[in-house]
Amino acid sequence: MIIFHDVTYAHPGRDALFSRINLSIAKSEKIALTGHNGTGKSTLLQLVSGHLSPSSGVVKVNSRPYYVPQLLGRFDDYTVAEVLRVEDKLDALKQILAGGLTDKNFEILDDDWSVEERCKEAFAHWNLAGIDLNQKMKTLSGGQKTKVLLAGIMIHEPEIILLDEPSNHLDSSGRDILYNYIKSAKATLMVVSHDRTLLNLLTKVYELSERGISVYGGNYDFYAAQKATEYTALYSDLKSKEKALRTARATERDAIERQQKLDARGKKKQEKAGLPTIAMKTLKNNAEKSTSRIKGVHDEKVGSIAEELTELRRALPDLDKMKLDLDHSSLHNGKVLVRATGLNFRYRDHFLWDKALEFQVTSGDRIALKGANGCGKTTLVKIILGELQPAYGTVNRAEFSSMYIDQDYSLINDTLTVYEQAQQFNSGALLEHDVRVRLNRFLFGIDDLDKPCMALSGGEKMRLMLCALTISNQAPDVMILDEPTNNLDMQSIDILTMAVKEYRGTLLVISHDVYFLEEIDVREEIVLG
Repeated sequence: MIIFHDVTYAHPGRDALFSRINLSIAKSEKIALTGHNGTGKSTLLQLVSGHLSPSSGVVKVNSRPYYVPQLLGRFDDYTVAEVLRVEDKLDALKQILAGGLTDKNFEILDDDWSVEERCKEAFAHWNLAGIDLNQKMKTLSGGQKTKVLLAGIMIHEPEIILLDEPSNHLDSSGRDILYNYIKSAKATLMVVSHDRTLLNLLTKVYELSERGISVYGGNYDFYAAQKATEYTALYSDLKSKEKALRTARATERDAIERQQKLDARGKKKQEKAGLPTIAMKTLKNNAEKSTSRIKGVHDEKVGSIAEELTELRRALPDLDKMKLDLDHSSLHNGKVLVRATGLNFRYRDHFLWDKALEFQVTSGDRIALKGANGCGKTTLVKIILGELQPAYGTVNRAEFSSMYIDQDYSLINDTLTVYEQAQQFNSGALLEHDVRVRLNRFLFGIDDLDKPCMALSGGEKMRLMLCALTISNQAPDVMILDEPTNNLDMQSIDILTMAVKEYRGTLLVISHDVYFLEEIDVREEIVLG
């Protein structure tokens, strides 16, 4: 059982990240926690795990949670056993078996005689054979680090499990193992993820926003359908309110015009009647007060409707506020860009691929580069781009422009501001006003222009990268995306998906996100062994 009662959390010296959160998660429930970047999803998980304490309110958890964080670099200087919290037990077991039959060793082991065997079984289950418990985490790949933390679930068998982007860095086989675990798990699960396949295995969605927590009883597809219904109603309300505002303004205008005509007719009658000047001034003042009173009544009504309209527009999804206008590649479809024959690469004393590669990339292709972690996908990209030469085989390349976008958006220079970075792509010499307009289309307001790029989230860097493409004179002939959906929230993935669908050049994608590949209409694949 997990209970939040009136929980508020604020980072030291900052405004509250979220306020007065109330939620209750029953035993064995499987919860997806969703929301835009920056709403506090990871912070909420850390409150449950006990790594953070609330600024106010109460968090109750009936057993110690097992927490798999999103960022694993903090563990680099620890051994695998230390990260899994089994080093003391393993050391005590080793000493006992060697004759060290002390009370301290028995107390540390706590009758957990199978701990070493469980570690071996968990490692085998997660395809981590060959990894030593005394090995430093820094020697492992990103996917292996994630698998080590996930293997800890089998070792400790916790009742509550918290997963923050657990499928990041996992290859296809690793994701399949994770999905199968999610399906069969009896523990209470709280999961933050952008992996739609994984999210659809969970039975309830909790949406965290500036308004608090909203609960949707179903998987992510059900949640998305409910949100679509909400947005349809929102658009309907928006149109209705826009019409009401137009009507109110027209009514105000007509009422003032009628009053002014009445006042004008009354003035003529008064002049014909030859009323004294003082009486004329009194009647004039009364007419002006009447017009002012009418205007005040209508201004209040118009202002109220305008305020409601502003609130409705604020609630619009950011995706609908953006204007995407990507240029297309100038190459004709079907032109052969890369032809590889008998291709292989030597890494130290062995070949990278068991079988030499044969493939062709033509203009307009949409190709997924697939294979397990460490199989050489990034190496192949560098060969395609001419940055590396193969050890064997031939690569014939035509002339083409390219852009390589990795999951960290390394093309963004962290030392520059948002506006300075945008200007780096301004090859068409757009005026400052036009650059600012395009940045605004991608949700960078005037307060964001001087923000350093190093302070941007993954989703913000992705939007800046897409904006830069629209600012540059010509989109690249070939766009290469390397795990582009890692570190993005669902909204940012939707934005990226829309942009890639509109792009008409050649696309090479390294991704294990099956849903994303289907959405962007990838039709071919190069599989590395």
